[in-house]
Amino acid sequence: MGHVELREQMRAMDELFDSYGRDHQFTADDICRIHRIWLGPIYAWAGEYRKVNLTKDHFTFAVAKQVPRLMESFEKNFLKKYTPCRSKDPEEIIHALSVVHTELVLIHPFREGNGRVARMLATLMGLQSELPPLGFGKMGGRSRKEYFAAVQAGMGGDYRPMEKIFSAVIRRTLRRQA
Repeated sequence: MGHVELREQMRAMDELFDSYGRDHQFTADDICRIHRIWLGPIYAWAGEYRKVNLTKDHFTFAVAKQVPRLMESFEKNFLKKYTPCRSKDPEEIIHALSVVHTELVLIHPFREGNGRVARMLATLMGLQSELPPLGFGKMGGRSRKEYFAAVQAGMGGDYRPMEKIFSAVIRRTLRRQA
C-alpha cells in the first residue's frame, strides 16, 4: 500500500503545482482537497475529517469531534496569517512553514496521511516563496524522534525545534538544486 500511496502522492503533487499559484491563500477546504486529490483514488474517505480518535506513540491527537472547529481556527489563525507565503527572508519562510506544519499535524484532521499532507502543503508554500520543491527524505530513527519531539514542542507554542528541521530540509533541497 505504501508504494501505491507514494505513486499517488507524486501524481497529486503534479496536479497541485498547477492548481495553486504564488498568491493563493490556503484554506481548510484546500487541505481537504489536497488530501482528496492524493488519496481519493485509494480511499473513499479521502478529504473527509476523521470521525475516530487517534493516538500515535502514546500521544493523543485532537478529539475527533473537535476537528471541524479546530480546522476553522487553524484557517483563521494560521493559514490567513502565513499564506500566501511570499517572503524573501529565509527565517520568515522557515517560521511560516514550521508553524503551519506543526499546527496542522497537531490537529491531525484525517485518519491517514496527515504528516504527508502537511509536507505537501509546506512544499506548496515554499513554492510561493520561490523555493524549489522541498525534499524531506525519509523519516526514520533519530530524525523521526526529533520530528515527533518538534511536533510536541509546538503544543506549547515552541516552534524552534520544527524550525531547525525545516532549516535543514531547505538547506538540503537547495544543495541538491545547485
